[in-house]
Amino acid sequence: MKAVILSALAAASAAVELSTNLNYHSPSTRHSNLGIDLPTVQRRTLKRDSVPYSPEDLNFTHGIASGDPYPTSVILWTRVAPSLASDLGNITVKGNVPLYSHETERYIKADPNPICVDWAVWPATSSNTTKWKRQVNETVVASGRAYTTSDIDYTIKVEAEGLSPFTEYNYQFTICGSDKKSGIGKTKTTPDKNDDVSEVKLAVFSCSNFRLDYVVSIGVAFEAKRNIGTDECQIHLGDYLYESAGGGERAHDPPRVTFTLGDYRTRHGQYRTDLDLQLLAASHPWIPTWDDHEVANNGYRDGFSALNNTEASFRQGGRMVSVDQRKMNAVRAYFEWMPIRQVDLDDNLRIWRSFELGSLADLIILDTRNYDRSITSLGWNDAYIELIRDEASRSLMGGRQENWFYRTLKESKNRGAKWRIIGSQVIFSGADGAGTDTWGGYTANRNRTLQALIDNSIDNNVFLAGDSHRNWVSPFHPTAPYDPVLIFDQVADVTWLGQSDYNPTTGSGSLGVEFAGTAVSSSGRAGPISAANTYARNRVRDTDVLQWHEGYYRGYFVLSVQKDKVTAGFFGSPTVATRNPWELPLANLTVLAGENKLSRPVAGGKVEAGFAKGGTTTGTNLTLNTETKKWEVIGFDDMFISR
Repeated sequence: MKAVILSALAAASAAVELSTNLNYHSPSTRHSNLGIDLPTVQRRTLKRDSVPYSPEDLNFTHGIASGDPYPTSVILWTRVAPSLASDLGNITVKGNVPLYSHETERYIKADPNPICVDWAVWPATSSNTTKWKRQVNETVVASGRAYTTSDIDYTIKVEAEGLSPFTEYNYQFTICGSDKKSGIGKTKTTPDKNDDVSEVKLAVFSCSNFRLDYVVSIGVAFEAKRNIGTDECQIHLGDYLYESAGGGERAHDPPRVTFTLGDYRTRHGQYRTDLDLQLLAASHPWIPTWDDHEVANNGYRDGFSALNNTEASFRQGGRMVSVDQRKMNAVRAYFEWMPIRQVDLDDNLRIWRSFELGSLADLIILDTRNYDRSITSLGWNDAYIELIRDEASRSLMGGRQENWFYRTLKESKNRGAKWRIIGSQVIFSGADGAGTDTWGGYTANRNRTLQALIDNSIDNNVFLAGDSHRNWVSPFHPTAPYDPVLIFDQVADVTWLGQSDYNPTTGSGSLGVEFAGTAVSSSGRAGPISAANTYARNRVRDTDVLQWHEGYYRGYFVLSVQKDKVTAGFFGSPTVATRNPWELPLANLTVLAGENKLSRPVAGGKVEAGFAKGGTTTGTNLTLNTETKKWEVIGFDDMFISR
């Protein structure tokens, strides 16, 4: 009897510890095939033939990361496993079970041995990753123990609580009962919502394709290497990975289009093997959101461009995997591998959320791709989308998220936040020229947003966008024209009551500004820079709201949010064909508080790439080596990897 009682107590204790790993709950414990049956996992660990791993057989295989910072807590992530390889279980595709489980050996033999990891957080000792050390006398302010198994691909995600607002911390993981430790990371909490802070910096990325270019390695690590400051939080606006197949010197793994849970896990793992990406993940907290390629190209509520809810699509393009199942596989892998909170366990696709950055700003992260998006342009239905783009029923985000979005905007204004920073996957302002796969293809949704801003006198609005694969900056306006070449002369698509006159010279009539970044790595203009600048000049000349355009470089931008202004500094890489430490400043643009427009003259009247309305372009090859901090004139023959 005593042995039975002790066994029961041990099981209960271990079950509690299992639950501290958030990935056992994420993305949802309340949806079949998405939650983990913890009692089943626990019973498996009590089998007599269970032999625990030796610490010598385990490694922190993919680095460490932090994300989704709050004033008193932050998410910490790592993976500790016997090998780099991901778990290939696909029971969510191949069986009817009440909850996600590996208990049926015809799918995969479950690993009965939970791996134990301790974690600790202490005040930061240095801003340089090469100097981060764990001092013996450091005061640990948060710590805990977590377990992981093959059920969640050996990932660990915990919430470090009890921290102080707007404070830097170091953190580290240790395999229980050993001296085997991960690297030391650095993170930072956000200010308390009422804190009076003078500046917050946000580095903004999107579209990082491992296979195409090296800038996924070095480009996303620019911030860590430049060490601009210690305030940065990294915002990734989507397409963190790509689902595509492809060979070459950076061939995708697996070497096929991703469909299964194992496929998506393996692809996440490949991206996280990149040492520079590991450096960035360990150096600053992330606030990520997804676009379409984390699941599949041109996704919407009921399908993707190459897989739709039809029998033919299921059998042919879908490789016998349905739209819903493929999305489920991608979502589970994303939450396992990304340092992100699941803010609503009753809603497994909810990734939209907000962050209060003191009294300075509210950061609002949207999902304009997967949550409840009406059908988009898929290539074969473009004419149909043109016909229905103005219908009131069309939404980029669905009714629940729309209502939350408008309510959050009003609450931000009412609480006195100076700025509203809105992260969206696709272009809002209408100056993109990318057709109907943006807010322009969902006119009613866009107009409802504009109406909410006007009706509630909400000002100081800054939209961030990715996905366009072109750098540009534009004030947004309800009568913004569309590129007549790319979307079939639809110059006056937006028709709604309450229009105001917009003056492209002075910016009067603007309701805010949108900054859209280029791809970190993805396809782009491969011709000479002179041709790219000519195209930029024509785009700016022909589009009233467009103030600066640049389409040659791959890169990112840094947003400096201050009480009196928001400044965006755009940076690019002179080549992404090789791994290198070079970057160029492209333009600096400013929005003054209360003006709701880009400051004139645009970029101070001078940019180093692309074209600014009313300004000059003074391009040079004076390039910063982010490792040596020296400026040199250099040139490269090729922008992209040959393919």
